[in-house]
Amino acid sequence: MDIIAIDAMGGDNAPSEIVKGAVEAAKTVKYKLALVGKEDIINAELKKYQYDKDKIQVVNATEVIDNCDTPTDAIKHKKDSSMVVGLNMVKKGEAKAFVSAGNTGALLTGATVIVGRIKGVQRPALGTMLPTEKGFTLMLDAGANVDAKPEYLVQYAKMGSVYYENVIGKKAPSVGLVNIGAEREKGNAMVKEAYGLLEQAQGINFSGNTEARDITSGNVDVIVCDAFVGNVILKFMEGFGKSMLHIIKKELMAGVMSKLGALMASGAFKRLKKNYFEYDNIGGAPFLGLKGLVVKAHGSSDAGAVSGAIKQCEKFIDTDMVNKIAERL
Repeated sequence: MDIIAIDAMGGDNAPSEIVKGAVEAAKTVKYKLALVGKEDIINAELKKYQYDKDKIQVVNATEVIDNCDTPTDAIKHKKDSSMVVGLNMVKKGEAKAFVSAGNTGALLTGATVIVGRIKGVQRPALGTMLPTEKGFTLMLDAGANVDAKPEYLVQYAKMGSVYYENVIGKKAPSVGLVNIGAEREKGNAMVKEAYGLLEQAQGINFSGNTEARDITSGNVDVIVCDAFVGNVILKFMEGFGKSMLHIIKKELMAGVMSKLGALMASGAFKRLKKNYFEYDNIGGAPFLGLKGLVVKAHGSSDAGAVSGAIKQCEKFIDTDMVNKIAERL
């Protein structure tokens, strides 16, 4: 049985929520799950649940990479950490995928160095699903390469198109280039050059520039940008979403009539929060362009988000995503 490895020690809520999420995912995912980390701690958490012992195993790792660790030093010196052990499982073919909510920089560094890039991929990219009016838009790069070259963005567009076609199920997804204006001549030198390359690229449905204010409309399926811009967009959307929920709640509780209205619309508000402001539906951010699957779950992921990330891996494996990206590039 193929294995999905999970970093049981990474993230703000490790190991309790990570283990709980794995137990939940094991009920429906057909692959075996390997919880990587300090086995005595993981086994103590597993004792809280009833689960199929054939579906979950524990892989011991004596060290933990913390958020305060320097990425390169952590990967180099903490070789028996849950993150490094999990990444090596993917490299050796012992696991088809690895999920971690731990140190983002260390995971990206370790994934590139240990798992390695697909032949022809210049820079792997972190892809994340952004909620929109029509569903989700895939953004690359969300945090891997702050200083990107124009040709990197073309590869992001190709990898993102393959991912969107197979995970979301939409053929020939539209691709937009994040820019400060819709006109072709807008942007800095890198973006202008990228525009020309994307226009000429084969295998993508390029729709031109996309301004940040238009991302949430959902009119474009895949958007590409360097990681500096992508991470700013991602963090702004996270913060704006939380603030809007707080503002709406404050206003609804301001008077008797608004409280009554809130009570009558409670179902709609619950759906809004579930569908657009929680990580469960998104799962995690896949690191595209590697020889194996590595998924970065949000640092504050709860059991639902961890379970979602594991289920995302199942679809990635089933659609043979690594080979499909290799073929496209």
